[in-house]
Amino acid sequence: MRQDTWLTAHPYLLSVAQFHAQVEKASACLPSALACMPNWSDYKSDYLAGVPVLRSPGSTIDLKPVEIALEVLLQKLSSAPLPFEIAHNIKDLDVKFRKDPSFSSHAVTSLFDPSSGASMDWGLLQYLGWTVMAHYLSKVVDAFGKWRDEERWLRRYCPTCGSLPAMAQLVGIDPARLRFLSCGCCGTRWQYRRTGCPFCDNKDDHRLAILVVEGESELRIDHCESCGGYIKTYNGSGDESLFLADWTSLHLDIIARDQGLNRSAVSLFEV
Repeated sequence: MRQDTWLTAHPYLLSVAQFHAQVEKASACLPSALACMPNWSDYKSDYLAGVPVLRSPGSTIDLKPVEIALEVLLQKLSSAPLPFEIAHNIKDLDVKFRKDPSFSSHAVTSLFDPSSGASMDWGLLQYLGWTVMAHYLSKVVDAFGKWRDEERWLRRYCPTCGSLPAMAQLVGIDPARLRFLSCGCCGTRWQYRRTGCPFCDNKDDHRLAILVVEGESELRIDHCESCGGYIKTYNGSGDESLFLADWTSLHLDIIARDQGLNRSAVSLFEV
């Protein structure tokens, strides 16, 4: 399905789509630095122990280029035609980066600890920071997906950055159907158990439920009656870039919240 067709059916997502497109356009003009490939053999023991790549003590991925790119992105966006409130917040962030040389380092480090972001503009900084980070890590994420043995992970958090999943995907047909989890931060997708809650690790199928939303044949809400957590699930394949983008299903987050369910994963598009 094309994005414009989706937006025609969901016009309330248009403002988010427009801002997302502006950020992506500005990101495409950033310095083209990409993370150097880790030595996977050196990382293997940490992988088997459940340590994500970016949280491995022996990680050789330098995040300094992310700090630089984030500063440049803010400078570009500060002169872009954006809605007043967003434009105001971006200019405030740009000023902070210019005044405090250590602010960019703190901002990137804080991406791995959302609780450390206390300012009102933290949500915006988190979105911009992970956008830059995802571009920077894109080659590493692809190579990591080819190197790792999915059956040796099967954990509820991202093998690249350690974040909890924002989305899930069901692929294939029973009895060989697979479930993948999708990180809303760095964009990694990894295999997980076919059933089970990815937040409290509950394996009791009788405590897992599905909320089907009328008119959303591709998407549904899977939730756990034990912890009240939910995950939006793309039931299909071929349109991953659209249905696993997180922002394209923000209305499902609102529906889930209205049902008293809890989003455990970080949202880069806070509602």
